Amino acid sequence: QLQLVESGGGLVQPGGSLTLSCAASGFSLDRYVIGWFRQAPGKEREGVSCINNSGSTTKYADSVKGRFTIARDNAKNTVTLQMISLKPEDTAVYYCAAKVSTWYALSRCMVGGGMDYWGKGTLVTVSS
Repeated sequence: QLQLVESGGGLVQPGGSLTLSCAASGFSLDRYVIGWFRQAPGKEREGVSCINNSGSTTKYADSVKGRFTIARDNAKNTVTLQMISLKPEDTAVYYCAAKVSTWYALSRCMVGGGMDYWGKGTLVTVSS
């Protein structure tokens, strides 16, 4: 009932683009910090990007900085992750997560600390 659902994953060629979406069901995202995370086969989950509740502040992992853009549309109750110049090493299952914003820093978001909700993930494969 209360959940996050990711969509938009798929197969893309290196250098290609893809936009992921995270939609909330059963609650409003306007009071939540949202993070995107990814986990490649055999690898630990890593933080990709986080955005505060208003969308005014963002953080990115160094590996995606300049290539990925996180944004939110609170009116549509969604958060997106626009990915360009994709590389094979971007291949992973991508997850979104949400945390009530009170006393919550984006630095903590980037490590997935204390998240209230997690989506089940969407697979992104970057391969020629």
